[in-house]
Amino acid sequence: MEARYAALRRATEEVAAVDAHAHNLVELGSAFPFLRCFSEAEGDALALAPHSLSFKRSLRDIAGLYKCEASLEKVEEFRRAEGLKSISSKCFQAANISAILIDDGITFDKMLDLESHKAFAPVVGRVLRIERLAETIINDESFSGSSWTLDSFTESYVAKLNIAAYRSGLEINPNVSKTDAEDGLRKELTGPRPFRITNKNLIDYLFACSLEIAASFNLPVQIHTGFGDKDLDLRKCNPLHLRAVLEDERFAKCQLVLLHASYPFSKEASYLASVYSQVYLDFGLAIPKLSLHGMTSSVKELLELAPIKKVMFSTDGYAFPETYYLGAKRARDVVYRVLAAACEDGDLSILEAIEAVEDIFRTNALHLYKLNVANGSINHGTTIAGDSVSLSSVEENVLFVRIIWIDASGQHRCRVVPAGRFYEVTRNKGIGLTFAVMGMTSFCDGPADGTNLTGVGEIRLVPDMPTLLRLPWSTCEEMVMADMQIRPGEAWEYCPRNALRKVTKVLLDEFNVTMMAGFENEFFLRRKLVSDGVEQWVPYDNTNYCSTSAFDGASSILQEIYSSLKASDIVVEQLHAEAGKGQFEIALKYILCTLAADKLIYARETIKSVARKHGLLATFLPKPDLNDIGSGSHVHLSLWENDQNVFMGSSKDNFHGMSKTGEQFLAGVYYHLSSILAFTAPHPNSYDRIQPNTWSGAYLCWGKENREAPLRTACPPGVPLDLVSNFEIKSFDACANPHLGLAAIIAAGIDGLRRGLKLPEPIESNPADYASKLQRLPQNLQESVESLSADKVLHELIGDKLVTAAIAIRKAEIDHYAKNPGAFNDLIHLY
Repeated sequence: MEARYAALRRATEEVAAVDAHAHNLVELGSAFPFLRCFSEAEGDALALAPHSLSFKRSLRDIAGLYKCEASLEKVEEFRRAEGLKSISSKCFQAANISAILIDDGITFDKMLDLESHKAFAPVVGRVLRIERLAETIINDESFSGSSWTLDSFTESYVAKLNIAAYRSGLEINPNVSKTDAEDGLRKELTGPRPFRITNKNLIDYLFACSLEIAASFNLPVQIHTGFGDKDLDLRKCNPLHLRAVLEDERFAKCQLVLLHASYPFSKEASYLASVYSQVYLDFGLAIPKLSLHGMTSSVKELLELAPIKKVMFSTDGYAFPETYYLGAKRARDVVYRVLAAACEDGDLSILEAIEAVEDIFRTNALHLYKLNVANGSINHGTTIAGDSVSLSSVEENVLFVRIIWIDASGQHRCRVVPAGRFYEVTRNKGIGLTFAVMGMTSFCDGPADGTNLTGVGEIRLVPDMPTLLRLPWSTCEEMVMADMQIRPGEAWEYCPRNALRKVTKVLLDEFNVTMMAGFENEFFLRRKLVSDGVEQWVPYDNTNYCSTSAFDGASSILQEIYSSLKASDIVVEQLHAEAGKGQFEIALKYILCTLAADKLIYARETIKSVARKHGLLATFLPKPDLNDIGSGSHVHLSLWENDQNVFMGSSKDNFHGMSKTGEQFLAGVYYHLSSILAFTAPHPNSYDRIQPNTWSGAYLCWGKENREAPLRTACPPGVPLDLVSNFEIKSFDACANPHLGLAAIIAAGIDGLRRGLKLPEPIESNPADYASKLQRLPQNLQESVESLSADKVLHELIGDKLVTAAIAIRKAEIDHYAKNPGAFNDLIHLY
């Protein structure tokens, strides 16, 4: 395998790593000797015992670096002869670390200050340990008597990047009252000094305050999880205990980094990172403290569900440069092993694995911690606690940031902010936007009658920073998805992204499952033809389904689209020429539904923009030519509990391959499908596509691998033939706001689960053959709107005001296009 993956091995060894969490070095000959620290570190629950596997391996590694005998005595002798500067240079050079973030909350005798570390790494930053700072403040002689208040106490620390809550456990109560916290502080003050904070109310209150302050400055927060100090209770360090914090809307924008690979709760951490957009993972300390098998297993578990873009490296090095070297050496070896195995299994290509190496060791930390390693600086873009941290000259590389939202008519819209102002102000405070934006139609930039939305009233369009990315087709610009908030931290009830989050939370809270989604993008490429002064957009080609010549003719465009999507962390699973003239399809990877909706929007932006660069028009309109087939945005869906697909049945207990949970959820979608169409097929043009014998799903039915049914259960390769892994909704097109479309589907599924609904028997042939027996799905938008109007479940779960506005928009479009049939011709430029 080594020969096959030589390029991956080389990339793993050569990447200049960012060490996202470490501790100070100490002088040689300190009161905390190397031999004792290395073999039985004070305060470390997992010190390298002299007879452990990891100790023996580490000793050999250090001796190999120093080219001396593999014994503690000879290594110590070499260290004394060489001196701190020499061995530090040797260790850091071998570790290939380009930046270090140091948590100086652990104090050692004669430890070096931050500035001293710059001799060994170009960039050094500080990770501020909150509880240690709090103790320093309280232990100060001036902090006594009755003159203090908790307000002045919490104001003393605002530049925070680290919170360690393992003393009382991770089951944080984010709503501890100020009174209870002050009472806890009083109890702490009655004890001897110096003291450690142990009162849970006080710790929880400081935790919540710290998150609020960190969020206001857009600073990441590191949280100790899993193993660590020897005085912790491991039972209380499972990161799942953080759920109350993660689901508190005040902290929705906090970027939380779970340290120590959360070992032995690595799977739980991976799950959290896959479900919650604000959760990131760091695998320091687990490497190199575990055996090789343990390290490999832990990192593999982290990557099982967590997006690679959210996993980061750190050495968790401390006191001695050898610990940095060991952390980096073992991490590189372990990550190589895990990614090479993923390539062997077909989960990744070699190029994707090499990209993952760069992300894990470098890019993810650079982005999250706002590091500019090339310029040797750390950018926070704000002033914190009186220390001025200047905003980097982002406009040298980025001119504009597009803040994107999708309205209820499915229009992609954006406001553009110069990069300097965005990073200085807008990313935290957002921009103002009129209420009217969520009442607009595809034919008029004004609110439709009946939406109850006007030009009176303003929301904040707040960037969701984890979605920020550089435009691959326009490298001087970035784009970011936005949430609509009525005031800071409070979602507007018309916000589509919040509507999806809200129903997803109900699904998780009531049934402990999440929904995964994978979209297929069908679109037409058209080229401009001017004849006798008349401009026309004609098909790019006239070939057939899966035509090799069609793909060959568009290959250069598709290659650029693919590369741009890949650069945006949007995974393409396959692409081909479709049956329409100049029509193509790009299928995206199956991921958590909230992420899938965002990435679908970015994918459409990418496809349209790259096509425009080539002088072409890419349109996702459902039926741009009434004499040709239509374009859908079919979506594949399944339900997951932790890392298990719970839509799929078992060999002993299943209904046509589905579990009981899967059948009830799909039954809910089945019974609400006519209402759902008002969100997934929301334009009059949508119904020109949904016709019998066009694989678009015209009749109310479902079937296993039946592409004429609107609901198809699927049995892809690798799934036993008597089971199904997911279901597909074919009556979903690109006029839909994907967040609202998925929200409607989940709301229907929740109803199915709540009422224990059952499916009818499947249709196993063309539904048109049963036309006299099957109910026709709505044949026009008016019929689906009438169904939605009467659907109390969707009104309740999605939100009555948002559903009412959507209905008013649909009615306005029905009326307009009925009176102006020629207006359909302009829609190719809008969708």
